[in-house]
Amino acid sequence: MFDFLDGYDLLGAFWVTVQLTVYSALGSLIWGTLLAGMKVSPVPLMRGFSTGYVNVVRNIPLTVIILFASLGLFSTLGVKLGADGFTDINFRLAVLALSAYTAAFVCEALRSGINTVPVGQAEAARALGLSFTQVLRLIILPQAFRSVVNPLSNVLIALTKNTTVASAIGVAEASYLMKGMIENEAQLLLISAVFAFGFIVLTLPTGLILGWVSKKVAVKR
Repeated sequence: MFDFLDGYDLLGAFWVTVQLTVYSALGSLIWGTLLAGMKVSPVPLMRGFSTGYVNVVRNIPLTVIILFASLGLFSTLGVKLGADGFTDINFRLAVLALSAYTAAFVCEALRSGINTVPVGQAEAARALGLSFTQVLRLIILPQAFRSVVNPLSNVLIALTKNTTVASAIGVAEASYLMKGMIENEAQLLLISAVFAFGFIVLTLPTGLILGWVSKKVAVKR
């Protein structure tokens, strides 16, 4: 029944998807945390930049951002991100685009977590002489992260599925292979079922594990 899979590197394609997800998740977590910090900053310019970035990026389709990274940054400006081969360049540009897009949702999730931290804790820390950065790093963010494990897991699951958009610029991840298989094989339903199952294998354990982590690290108030 599954003879049509012979000759196709199915595991390799999903491995590229996993790499896209991991690298983009790390990039979006770092950039999203910085954006969340700027959003609650006492500096109006930082707050304005973060708010503007989140509002703009969230309302732009991911496909447009991916194509801009390839056509705008690489083709027009010659940005290669330190890569040489066409495949590596597109992979890194896809990670950059996915990170920039997902960071907006990470920022909003973290901001909701920051809002759950009692204001009195920050005021007490400032009274002890801690700077805004120290208060954010030592008191606010640790509690905020513990409060938003579930929302962040939803963002991660969405990111895993969003990696399929990278096929638009030739990144050989799962959906790119699926497209090629559908064009070459007369097994549309079976091919779709195989790739759907592959994404379930990637996303379902993520939700279950992070749901368990959320219960373990939840802040008791």
